[in-house]
Amino acid sequence: MSSVTATTTTPVPSGPAPEAGRPRLDWRLRFGALSLIWGFSFLLIKVGTQDYAPFQVTLGRLAFGTAVLAVAMAVRRERLPRGARTWGHLAVAGLLLNALPFSLFAFAELTIPSTLAGICNATSPLWGMALSLVALSEDRPTRVRVAGLGLGFLGVLTVLGAWQGFQGLDARGTALALLASLSYPVGWIYVRRTLAGSSHSNLSLTGGQLLLATVQLAIVTPLFTTLPNGFAVGPLLAIAALGTLGTGLAVLIQYGLVAEVGPTTGQMVTYFVPVIAAAAGIVLLGETLTWSTPVGAAIVLAGAALTQVRPKRPA
Repeated sequence: MSSVTATTTTPVPSGPAPEAGRPRLDWRLRFGALSLIWGFSFLLIKVGTQDYAPFQVTLGRLAFGTAVLAVAMAVRRERLPRGARTWGHLAVAGLLLNALPFSLFAFAELTIPSTLAGICNATSPLWGMALSLVALSEDRPTRVRVAGLGLGFLGVLTVLGAWQGFQGLDARGTALALLASLSYPVGWIYVRRTLAGSSHSNLSLTGGQLLLATVQLAIVTPLFTTLPNGFAVGPLLAIAALGTLGTGLAVLIQYGLVAEVGPTTGQMVTYFVPVIAAAAGIVLLGETLTWSTPVGAAIVLAGAALTQVRPKRPA
């Protein structure tokens, strides 16, 4: 996800915004579409891992997503970035923002429901707030933001059922999902420090980033997986949708949103994704929830919202 979320898409590197003409759809419709795409991504991961290994799901997702951006770059006549240093930074960004978190979520959903994975993804703003206080000197804490951080992690403990000693919780899967959500802000901070102000467009940078992440998974996947005995159509279609919609198309929609309404409104998608992920998991996959999951998720989202409050600058 971009500066908006983690969920399962690519954050937008800092740089000049892509040129855009008059948007064909109202931004509210595109906002809703982006929320639905990212919300359903966790269900698609779950379906994909039913017949394919997590690394295979991630490789397919990245390959389809890269193909979408390649087409978009061809249409807009944009080229991939140049310079060894830029490509080196993009390789790290591709690992932290794509290859690693996508793989971790896929492994996590082997043992936890897609609903819980979507809620864990919503903790990315909390991790980002905590890390920015340490890594970004210009990001000063305020009482409201610190309170939001504390409230958010209280919500995490509520989701996990801490007062019951985490009974019935798959610790490994949950830890992997939380690590995936942590990887996003680590990647954002890295991008902000290394690629901010780049002369290349966001589309060009993200195209290179996804390409390198795909290469990384193409190297890793054969080492740790074997070819499946058959190619199940349903899970394969889920992977294709996950890549083309949840990774490729979502990035393009997000560019337009951020350019039109700004990052503050754009990042509100974060607060709709876990709700949609939970609804999709319950209705379509038959997953169940205890009362603590939606209550804790609401607390997490409230805390995440508070961490995004910035003090007003004097005129």
